[in-house]
Parts: sequence; C-alpha cells; structure tokens
Amino acid sequence: MHTNTNPTSAQVPLGINHLVLNVRDIDESHDFWSNLLGFRHVGTFRPTTPGATPPMRFYSGQRDGKLHHHDIGLYQPPGWQAGDGQLLNHIAIEYASRDAWLAQIDFLTAHGVKLHRRVERAATHSIHLFDPNGVEIELLFELPRAQWEGDIDAALNFRIEKPITG
Repeated sequence: MHTNTNPTSAQVPLGINHLVLNVRDIDESHDFWSNLLGFRHVGTFRPTTPGATPPMRFYSGQRDGKLHHHDIGLYQPPGWQAGDGQLLNHIAIEYASRDAWLAQIDFLTAHGVKLHRRVERAATHSIHLFDPNGVEIELLFELPRAQWEGDIDAALNFRIEKPITG
C-alpha cells in the first residue's frame, strides 16, 4: 500500500466521520432520523446488480450551512432483527490527509493488524479492519468537498473495491 519503513506511532485522527447502524425497518428508522431528529436524507445507495447489498440510506447534519456526505448511515441486513447481534454496523474514523491515513495503515500492519477491505468512494478512500471485539472500523480520509458536494447521492453510489495492498 504505502512504504513507510519505520512506523513508530499511531496517527492522531480528526475524529469520528460517520456511523452506520443495522436497522430492523429502514422506513421506520428513516422517519425517526429525518423527521424526529432532523437529519437531512442526502442519498440512498442503490445496488447495480440484482441480489447485491440491500439499499442503504444516508443522512447528514448541517455545519456552517453545509451538508456532509453523511454522518449516519442506515442499513437493513436481510432478515436482521434487533437483538440478532450488533446494532453498530461500523464506525468510520477520519484522518487529516492521505499521508496520515497511509502512515496509520503502515503502523497497523507493522503491528500485525489484519486489514479486511479497501474501498475508494467519490467522497472518501478507506480501509476496513476489525477491533478485538469484532467491531468493524473504517479508517478514511475525505476527498476535497468540491469533488462531491454537488451531488452527494452520486458520490455515495460510486465505489471501487481495491486490493488491500498496492
């Protein structure tokens, strides 16, 4: 992925970028998150192949008069019911730059952390891994706002799976 011959410490992240929750009923959850909590529905991921990942919905708060690509994602796994397992689908942690992101990946791999998958989206580039308790964590850096803010829905629907290394 990136060649840092001597990763000596973890990179300090900017903080949490977004959360994705597993939900029992996506329509009921949509009503709650948008109509009751006030988040704006900014996009719906629509799979391009039949039988692929079910649709996801994405919601944003507003900061300085601008929407984010998403702060909360809702995902309804097929047949999933509350109590079937973890409500948290994954948590995304943001790094300040591509270089900081790559340095963190180098640091983790140097410490034996197994990486799960790598994805390039129109708004973010990310790598996924699991913590010791099985919680999925997405480490990402965000691309410049000008590249995705004009059509958040399209940005959320663009993704390319990449090899973990290289």
